[in-house]
Amino acid sequence: MAVEQAFGATVPEMGRVLRNLFMGALWLHDSILHFYHLSALDYIDPTAVLNYQGSDPDLVAVKEKIKVLAEAGDLHPLLPSYEPDEFCVRDPEVATQLVHHYLKALEIQAKGRKAAAIFSGKQPHHSAMVVGGVTNYPNLEQVQQFRRILNEVIYFAKNTYLPDAFYLAKGPLAPLEKASVGASAGNYISFGGYPLDSSGSKFLFPSGVVFNNKFDQVLPFDPEEIREELDFAWYKDEARPSSPDGDFTDVDLDKEKGYSFIKAPRYQGRPMEVGPLARMVVMQPPAFTELMNYFQVEKPGVVMRHAARAVDAMVMAEVITGWIDELTTLIKETGIYGVDGSAAIHDTAHWEPPDEGKGVGLCEAPRGALGHWITVADKKTKRYQMIVPTTWNASPQDKNNQRGPIEEALIGAPVSNPDSPLNVVRIVRSYNPCLACAIHLIHPKGDRVIPLQPLY
Repeated sequence: MAVEQAFGATVPEMGRVLRNLFMGALWLHDSILHFYHLSALDYIDPTAVLNYQGSDPDLVAVKEKIKVLAEAGDLHPLLPSYEPDEFCVRDPEVATQLVHHYLKALEIQAKGRKAAAIFSGKQPHHSAMVVGGVTNYPNLEQVQQFRRILNEVIYFAKNTYLPDAFYLAKGPLAPLEKASVGASAGNYISFGGYPLDSSGSKFLFPSGVVFNNKFDQVLPFDPEEIREELDFAWYKDEARPSSPDGDFTDVDLDKEKGYSFIKAPRYQGRPMEVGPLARMVVMQPPAFTELMNYFQVEKPGVVMRHAARAVDAMVMAEVITGWIDELTTLIKETGIYGVDGSAAIHDTAHWEPPDEGKGVGLCEAPRGALGHWITVADKKTKRYQMIVPTTWNASPQDKNNQRGPIEEALIGAPVSNPDSPLNVVRIVRSYNPCLACAIHLIHPKGDRVIPLQPLY
C-alpha cells in the first residue's frame, strides 16, 4: 500500500477481492492459533483430564492420550510453564473438552493457512502480492477449493472457538475481568482496513480513536498525529521529525536511560493500545457491546482482550464468504482482462518506480494497527519506516513517563507466587506480541549476555 501510493498505482477490483480473501483466511488462522495454542494453556490444567469419567468417545480418546504422556513423564507439550492457579479450569469434563478443542484447532488453523496459500502462493508473507494487485489469476476450481476449506475453518470458529472464548470469559475467568486485571491506560486506536470497494472510502474495519475508556466517544483518526519518541529506547536522541516518513533509526547502545530496542509511538502524545480489543472498541459490533454490558466493563482487561479477538474473528467470518461470491462473479464477468482491456488482477502500468515519491500504507493486521512509510528518490528507496502493532503495545516509557500498553497492563497484576507469575504471562500473551516485528534489528557485534533460568 505504501509503495502503491508512492508509485501512483491502483488495485483493480479482482486484485482487491483476492487480497481480502487470502488475508482474511490468515486472519481466521491467526485468531484460532493465538487462542488455543499460544494462550489457552495458561487457563487450563490439562492434568484434570486424567480424572475424566464420561463416555464421549472423542473425550475418552483425549484422556488416553494424556494418560500415555503422563505415564511417560512427558506432559510438557500441554502443560503451561507455570503452576496452575485458582483461575485455571480444573473441572475434568470442561478441561477435557477444552483440550480436545486444542487438538482439533491444530488441524483447523493449518487449514486456514492452506486456504490462504491457494491464492497467495504461500503463507505467511504472501508471494502473490505485488505493487498494484496480485500475480495469481484464479480459476473457478481454486475458488471452490478455497470455499470448501474455509467453510471448515468458519464452522469451527463459530461453533467451537467463540463459545469457548465466551464460556471462559463469563465463567472461570470472570473474576479476572471484573478486577480489570491486565487493563491498559484505556487509549485505543484502529487504522481501519479491508476495503469493500475500489473507492477507498468503505472498509470492513473502521478507523477511529478512543481515549480514557470513553467508549461512547469514538473520534476520527488522523495519521498526521503519529509521532515516535526515543527517551528510553536504545536509539540516538536527535530532534525527531514531524512524521514517521522522515524518521531515522540510529542505534545508541550506551544510552543511560535506554532499556528497549522498541521505539515509543504516540498518538497526540498518548500511548495507544492496538489489536482486536482496540478494533472492537472502535467498531462496537453487537456481540462485543453485549459482553461489555454483561461485565459492566469500565477498564477492559486480559479476558476482554481474548473475547474481543473471538468477536473480531466472527466479523471476518461473516463477510469472507461474500468476498468468495464476489470473486466468482468477477471471474465470470470480466475474465483475465477487465472490460476495458486492462489487467483484471494488477496495475501493470505502475510497476516502474518513479524518480521521486512518498507513500504511506495504513491497515489493520491481526495484531493491530500497522503502518509503513516509504520515500523514493532516484528510483530507489531512500527511507523506509515501520510502526507495527507490537511497537505500539510493547513500547517503553516516553518523555512524560507514560508507560506503553503492556507495561501499564502489568502494573498491579496479582502475583501470588513470584516464582510462578502466571498472570504476568497471561497479560503479555493476551496482546499476541511479536518482538521481532517491533524491532527489525540485528547487531552482530553486541556483547550483551542475559542468562535465563529454565521455567521448569
